[in-house]
Amino acid sequence: PLQERDPFASQAPEERCERVSKQSQGCAERKGVKGDPWIQRASRRAKRSHSFFVSGFCGKRGKERRMSGDLEAVEKAVLDAQAVADNQGNEVRALKAAVKGGTATKADLDAAIAKLKDLKADLAEKQKAFEEAVGGGSKAAAVNKEAFRAALNAILQRRAFVLPAFAIYGGVAGLYDYGPPGCAVKSNIQNYWKRHFVLEEKMLEIEGSAVTPEPVLKASGHVERFTDLMVKDAKNGECHRADHLLEARLEALQQTPLDGGKRKDIENVLARLDELTAEELGAELKKYECKAPDTGNDISDPFPFNLMFATMIGPKGDLQGYLRPETAQGIFVNFPQLLYYNGNKLPFAAAQMGQSFRNEISPQQGILRVREFTQAEIEHFVDPEDKSHPKYEKVADVEMLLFSRDVQVSDVKKPVLTKLRDAVDAGVIANQTLAYFLGRTYQFMVAVGIKAERMRFRQHLQHEMAHYAEDCWDCEVETSYGWIECVGVADRSAYDLQAHAKASKKEMTAYIKFDKPKFVTELVVEPSKKEIGKVFKREAKTVMAALMSLTEANGLKLKAELETKGEANLKAFCDGGDFTITKGMVSLEMVEKKLNGRYITPGVIEPSFGIGRILYCMLEHTYYVREGDDEAKTVFGFTPLVAPTKCTVFPLLQKEEFNAVARDISENMIDAGLSTIIDTTGTSIGKRYARTDEIGVPFAVTVDHDTLENDTVTLRERDTCSQIRINKSDLPGVLRELVDMKTSWEKVQAKYPSQPTAEGGSSKKEKGSAPVSYSLRCP
Repeated sequence: PLQERDPFASQAPEERCERVSKQSQGCAERKGVKGDPWIQRASRRAKRSHSFFVSGFCGKRGKERRMSGDLEAVEKAVLDAQAVADNQGNEVRALKAAVKGGTATKADLDAAIAKLKDLKADLAEKQKAFEEAVGGGSKAAAVNKEAFRAALNAILQRRAFVLPAFAIYGGVAGLYDYGPPGCAVKSNIQNYWKRHFVLEEKMLEIEGSAVTPEPVLKASGHVERFTDLMVKDAKNGECHRADHLLEARLEALQQTPLDGGKRKDIENVLARLDELTAEELGAELKKYECKAPDTGNDISDPFPFNLMFATMIGPKGDLQGYLRPETAQGIFVNFPQLLYYNGNKLPFAAAQMGQSFRNEISPQQGILRVREFTQAEIEHFVDPEDKSHPKYEKVADVEMLLFSRDVQVSDVKKPVLTKLRDAVDAGVIANQTLAYFLGRTYQFMVAVGIKAERMRFRQHLQHEMAHYAEDCWDCEVETSYGWIECVGVADRSAYDLQAHAKASKKEMTAYIKFDKPKFVTELVVEPSKKEIGKVFKREAKTVMAALMSLTEANGLKLKAELETKGEANLKAFCDGGDFTITKGMVSLEMVEKKLNGRYITPGVIEPSFGIGRILYCMLEHTYYVREGDDEAKTVFGFTPLVAPTKCTVFPLLQKEEFNAVARDISENMIDAGLSTIIDTTGTSIGKRYARTDEIGVPFAVTVDHDTLENDTVTLRERDTCSQIRINKSDLPGVLRELVDMKTSWEKVQAKYPSQPTAEGGSSKKEKGSAPVSYSLRCP
């Protein structure tokens, strides 16, 4: 979908590689980091690329074109050609022996060799067709993606968006720092998340402790089950995630011709990779001859590794704790207080944003898989019997790419553009509340810069869901690494509150008042303290507790046995222990009662956001290259909402009268809550524009000679490079509306006169620039 942004598509691959290499080297030289090995490595990767383009290598339309052929037919043709060539090779070897033995002539051998050459040439052509069918040439595609990531990562580090943590000490895998522009973009995403969800949905926001006592995480299941399967290099002990090794091996095999149903077997293993036990995963690793990726050594059998960071609480170290692996548990344990704060009313939602920690086995893919990350989670507490939502109609007609479980197991296996209303009515999405949060998540992702056509919502298959979950969907975004899970939206039923209630012995219920009183017949159990105490003495409390825990069905069975036999053993009816009671120790009667309400354990709808993953996907989606007069210019097309700086102010000349006006404009911008940069360097306006485009600043103001005469300035938009003339007193208000996305650049252009650009002499859109379309409304 972003191929339109590549202005170099007509160039030969060698020319493009040379341009990218020169660009990386030139950036390094200008910044005085020519000797930086990180930059040099990025340049070398760009040189190795056969064809480099900014994006589109993983785009939907590109994939459809590559997979349009009949893969099975092409694969069969390769295998048939291979078999014929192998047979001819055997014939050539036999003829060589026959020539030596005098039973065949040299002419026969030469003819057989010539035929073998023809068959190998035919095989090579069919192999090339196969590579095109599976991905435009798997090796070339891999190089393209690597070159793209190298170019992107080079600029992210050079402009201090993302930096390796503790770099002067060699760095630590899976730990990153955010520099000034990266920190600003991340903060803007977080602030908009709070506005979009916490403020607009009237959620209760909390800030919980990151250090969590062990009993909390035992109750939630993290101590026992929060594990990944790991293998070790048999010689050097290096650790690797077992499923990642198998996945990489199988994906590599998919790029080669396969026969005998092997391709289908591989697809089946990949489809159920997450549900394999340690024994099953170990068997698959051996079957496909997986080795350690860096050394090629043998690997150990898989074994579980708990991903939580352990710590000891207190100076004596007698209380085991962990750094929290998620923020959700802090909300669950505070449910009683939050319910009280909300006036004991359901439904309501609580939210928390903060750092979570996971000791990843082999962190890779930059900030996509790290050991410390920012998580934003919502727990929407609801009556399990009523999961309607009062604002559902506001998102019911939103269309989004849904990848339901039925489609995933069908022959099509492609997400379908679907209205949420249709999905709920058809039972594809379990309930209105779940659909509402899917729609709101879609709106949020589009607003921060994720391309809708490269985003899908994938429903979990039955084997992927926990036994207690009713429905789960992942918001996945397409990147150079493939589809990346950024948000999970799950209906977790009442499992979490029930687990904490059982472990803590505290009530985790809410009272639901009926619209009208209800009359019900229920079992009333009245133990006789006197009779029970007389017989059981110290164990009397245990017996009475067991009696009070009786279900209605078991209580009636117990009553029947007491009436017929005069006594009964509680062990057969409840978990109260091996106690034999008599008829006089308890009264069991069905009584009609008037009820005004009931106590329930609320169900939970949980949207969970990985802020770092969303940020990286947005960086890939907004990064592009624009052709200039002298060299290509890299641009981040951030939406004004998340841009690190909203506007730059450029005095045309280094003179005090220009600088004074620029300072005054900047102060007015800051008063309006708009971050600005003043650039008073003596470089040309074009170069100053390029510098700020590279960090994604959406607007630029230039103070020129006309400003001194009539108080007007030029306002330039980043992606179209078009400019208007506007009075400086109007600037703060206009920019505030643009940044808040309450108006569009097209509307502003229609209101104010255009200004010839310094970059090309006209206000026409520059070749290769991106279209401008900012709107919070759903497409």
